[in-house]
Amino acid sequence: MGKIIVTGASGHLGTAAIRHLLDLGVQPGDIVGVVRDKAKGAALAELGVELRLGDYDDAASLPSAFEGGEKLLFVSASSMDNTLRIRQHAAVVEAARNAGIKHIAYTGIAFGEKMTTGLENVHLATEYMIRTTGAAYTFLRNGFYLELLVNEGTAGVVEGGTVISAAPSGKMNYVTRDNLARAAAVVLTREGHENKAYELTASHPFSYDEYAAVLAEVSGKPVVHKALPAPEAVSAMVAAGVPEGGAGFLIHVVDAAIERGEFGLPSDDLANLIGDAYTPLKTAVEQALNG
Repeated sequence: MGKIIVTGASGHLGTAAIRHLLDLGVQPGDIVGVVRDKAKGAALAELGVELRLGDYDDAASLPSAFEGGEKLLFVSASSMDNTLRIRQHAAVVEAARNAGIKHIAYTGIAFGEKMTTGLENVHLATEYMIRTTGAAYTFLRNGFYLELLVNEGTAGVVEGGTVISAAPSGKMNYVTRDNLARAAAVVLTREGHENKAYELTASHPFSYDEYAAVLAEVSGKPVVHKALPAPEAVSAMVAAGVPEGGAGFLIHVVDAAIERGEFGLPSDDLANLIGDAYTPLKTAVEQALNG
C-alpha cells in the first residue's frame, strides 16, 4: 500500500487522526503529515511520521507534499473567508489529482444540503471538485465539535450556574473532535468506504436545556439554561470573556441555525463507524469535569 497523506497534520484534528491511524496498525513510515511549520509537528516526527511542508495558499508546495501518496485525508481549511477557502481547496484537489491519489477522504460539514449558514457552500463545492478527479472519495461530513460546549471552560459554566444561548428549543448534534478523527482513521484503514458520504453527528441531538441538565447531573450543582434575545446573549458571552467576534458568530449564526433545526438532525453513521469509541454527551462532560 502507498502512503497515507494527512493535511493539516499539526492541527488538532489532523494530529488526532494520525494517532488513530497508528492505533489501528498503520506503520509510522506509511504516514505523511503535511504541515506549514515542521516545528509544530515535532511530536509526530518523534513517532516516526514523515513530515512534509505544504501550504494551501502555495499551490506549488503541494505536489511534492503529495508525492507517492495512495490515500489522502484532506482536512478542510480554517479560514473564515469562504471564497478564499474554495480557492485553497481547489489547489489541494488539483494537486491530489495530479499526484495520482487514489482515495480522498474529505472533512466537510454534516447535512450541508439542509444548511443555510454559508459554511455549507464551501464544503459542497469541494465535494463536487473532488468528484471531478475520478479518484475514490469518502465525504466525512463532520458535525460541529462538542468542544464548542465541553472544554476547559465548562467548570466555570458550572460554577456560574447558567448556560447562556439564543436558542430556546433547538437541538445540537455535536460530537467530539476525537471521535471524528477516529472515524477518518477507520475509513482510511478499512475496506468498503469508497464513494460514500457519512453524516458524522450525534445519534441523539440535545438541546441547551438538556446540556444544562447533564452539567447539573455530573457536577451535582444547580445549572440552568437561560435563553436570551441575540443581542443580550452576545453581551453576556462577551462579559464572560468570549471575544466579541466569536460571540457574535456563535449567537447570530450558530444559535440561529440551531433554532431553525439545522443542527438537530441525528445520524448513526459515526457510532457505526467507530463502535465503542463513540463518546456520548454525558461521558464528554464527565471527562471535562472529572479528568
